[in-house]
Amino acid sequence: MNYDFKDTSKFLSYILRHKPDAIGLTLDPEGWANIEELIAKADISLDRDTLRKVVATSDKKRFAISADGLSIRANQGHSIAVNLGLEPAEPPELLYHGTATRFLESIKVQGLLPQNRQYVHLSADHDTAVSVGQRHGKPVVLTIPALQMHHQGHQFFQAKNGVWLTERVLAGAISD
Repeated sequence: MNYDFKDTSKFLSYILRHKPDAIGLTLDPEGWANIEELIAKADISLDRDTLRKVVATSDKKRFAISADGLSIRANQGHSIAVNLGLEPAEPPELLYHGTATRFLESIKVQGLLPQNRQYVHLSADHDTAVSVGQRHGKPVVLTIPALQMHHQGHQFFQAKNGVWLTERVLAGAISD
């Protein structure tokens, strides 16, 4: 069977990060879905081998399969409440946020907010932030003084795929 892994990855992102109920799937409190239930309820052609390949080949490492091989979850990016079990971590001195220029005015007023997600997503390198920003239009990369914020009491978490997460970034802390 010939699979379109990009379409499968988009489907998994939608279901595991945002709308499991769209196919009648239930995630546990940590965001894990039973693989057999996911396959049975998916409205696309899906099997275990395809899931393993999508997890292994995802350039952004969006998904993880549990150690026992029975469950799958998204590593970050949820708009639904899940507890990924991430521990607060000391970030590097600077982190980056890629966005589109059309959002700059709002960001300068409100700062970076999670919008419809649990956390603000930050990148450890400039190039990744450019790539993220390009998905939304003409990209701009914002520089975040993460270590300074951390010392001021802001919590940072690092997802399994390397993405840095925080609850918000105040407008005054952002430079472009």
